[in-house]
Amino acid sequence: MRHQRHKRSLGVTVAHRKAMLANLVTSLVKHNRIKTTLARAKETSRLTDKMITLAKRNTLHARRQIIAAIRSKEAARKLIDELAPLFKSRNGGYTRILKYKSRAGDNAILAILEFTEFPEIKEPKKKKKAAKLPKDDKVKDEEAPQEPQPKPTKKSAFFNSLKKIGKK
Repeated sequence: MRHQRHKRSLGVTVAHRKAMLANLVTSLVKHNRIKTTLARAKETSRLTDKMITLAKRNTLHARRQIIAAIRSKEAARKLIDELAPLFKSRNGGYTRILKYKSRAGDNAILAILEFTEFPEIKEPKKKKKAAKLPKDDKVKDEEAPQEPQPKPTKKSAFFNSLKKIGKK
């Protein structure tokens, strides 16, 4: 019997739906938050929760099932290594859906799909800026501390070479 076997068709063929959901899950794993339509978010949430439950097992068979479903080894690796330990004590509800707004073109309801717990994001350390000294006429240029010149980046070197070409 096929009782309670209905899924949202999302207006596409079965193959297209599977590929789209796999891509949405991969994007969610990569970016921790995505913006999509409400219907797609609900289906993606179902699949993502199943993938995290599989990732919590951390077996070879579970890893292969995840890769077969979402078709991305990098996303599967992140699911197992980074996300599954965050949800170890939780038995479900790994994602949340927040209604966002209506899309201008077709008035579809947009939603934000995100994980309930976020992995720590390592941000690059910011360099401390030197404190600026007040300008006095009495302070000589020799006594004033000179700020170190920033090293030219690849981008600025590229634009400098373009300036040289333009001058010729």
